Amino acid sequence: QAQLVESGGGLAQPGGSLRLSCAASGFSFSSKDLRWYRQVPGKERGWVARISRNGSIDYAPSVKGRFAISTDNEHTTLYLQMNNLRPEDSAFYYCCASEYWGQGTQVTVSS
Repeated sequence: QAQLVESGGGLAQPGGSLRLSCAASGFSFSSKDLRWYRQVPGKERGWVARISRNGSIDYAPSVKGRFAISTDNEHTTLYLQMNNLRPEDSAFYYCCASEYWGQGTQVTVSS
């Protein structure tokens, strides 16, 4: 059964770092559009970072220069390195590989 399983969320202090992981089982990331989204309860889910099928990488303006999206060499795990975290980065984070979605992992940035 194809699925994505996320991990790495938790509590961080402002200015701190977290790394989110998204492990694929039952399929690989080859030829898939890979994205991270985030959502605050009561608000729409918003795009954070993307690796397109051709390998190009893009970031939402609010995270550019602080977050980094990447995959492992086997193309089965997607990462989101989050540095210089801010309270406004607090949200549920979801990974997406084309039609597949992870279950979400919560990130809280607070002192």
